[in-house]
Amino acid sequence: MVTVKINKLKLYGYHGLHKEEAIVGGEFELNLYTDYEEKGIISLIEHTINYVDIVEIIKKEFSTRYDLLESLAQQIAIHVYNENPFIKNINISIEKLNAPIPNFTGSVGIEYSKTF
Repeated sequence: MVTVKINKLKLYGYHGLHKEEAIVGGEFELNLYTDYEEKGIISLIEHTINYVDIVEIIKKEFSTRYDLLESLAQQIAIHVYNENPFIKNINISIEKLNAPIPNFTGSVGIEYSKTF
């Protein structure tokens, strides 16, 4: 089993339920892990998952506004799988680094896992 990882990808987006989030936006951090079974020696990019392509999928999906981070994660997972149908598992975590919560420091977020 091979795991391809994208760690601490910083993104800016307009996701959230509050009107202000749609106008001002905010910073997010995304991690994505995906597993697949290798079929022999991996010597070509075609034998693995191209993480550059995954980052582009994430950026494209991030440009669409979502009220819920869960919906965003599900859509990213669908698009990554559609491009790499040999994937067995995908795990995505998204953190909102500046949540609009009074008197709150820290981050909030979600984690989404899917087995194919």
